[in-house]
Amino acid sequence: MVCALGAAVCFGTATVLQAMAARAAVDGSDGRGGGGGGGGDAALLLRAVRQWRYLAGLGLDGVGFLFQIAALRSVPIYAVGAALASSLAVTAVVAARLLRVRLSRMEWLAVGVVCAGLAMLGLASGTEGQESGPEALPWAMLGAAGGVLLLGLVGGRLTGRGRALVLGLGAGCGFGVVEVAVRLIDSLAPWDLLANPATYALLLGGGAAFLLLTSALQRGSVTTATAGIVIGETIGPALVGVVWLGDRTREGLGWLAVLGFAVAVAGALALARFGEAPEPVPAPETPEAPEAPEAPEAPVRPAPR
Repeated sequence: MVCALGAAVCFGTATVLQAMAARAAVDGSDGRGGGGGGGGDAALLLRAVRQWRYLAGLGLDGVGFLFQIAALRSVPIYAVGAALASSLAVTAVVAARLLRVRLSRMEWLAVGVVCAGLAMLGLASGTEGQESGPEALPWAMLGAAGGVLLLGLVGGRLTGRGRALVLGLGAGCGFGVVEVAVRLIDSLAPWDLLANPATYALLLGGGAAFLLLTSALQRGSVTTATAGIVIGETIGPALVGVVWLGDRTREGLGWLAVLGFAVAVAGALALARFGEAPEPVPAPETPEAPEAPEAPEAPVRPAPR
């Protein structure tokens, strides 16, 4: 569970950096031209990747992914999924401390709710299941990864909240495919990896999820997109783990695990707006000083950050 929480810290911090870079790529403030968001999603992704914030976020995502793999090898998928959803609580706290975003009482309460849900999950969750599931499950995950790409194509044609929700849900499903695929890879021998459909499901699902996530952050309601991500990466993988992979709870604590899962996800959804970097605060307007002959203009000070 410690590894799952470490992954949440990395992913939560990376969200702020990636959201800022994605928005800068759309409005052309990345310093490399190409403003206005033209060129399609692939072009927007390339512009975002050129920024140090996005690269730093990717680095944190990489570290978080290693923590995620370690967690999936030791605790059930439902516990890992809920912990990853709690990264929004981390994002909220990081935004409050570093970006000077004020959290309301209800939002601080939501952070506490997430922590309480994770505590209940930590007490109730057992060890990871030892079952490998049906033989068709790796192929089903590969098909699901392909479905994420198709969902991205459909979502890209929508507008407004519908677009954000579909892209966010698709990204969440892609991350969910990664969670399940990690559990389906038993051997790291090169030939075994090449022969296992779960390997390709992991690569395709993860790549598609990052593409859809970046597109969702660039356009539409990021709050709606983040809510879709939370739903997509928690509920489906948790059911797969319980039904086919043998994930169980400690004896007599199944009710506590269900309650903790629901509480943690509900708290994360309440914090969904923190999937988006806060908008910069405009500089307050100051009255113009009367003109004086032969006097140099006073320098304009940038807005405080």
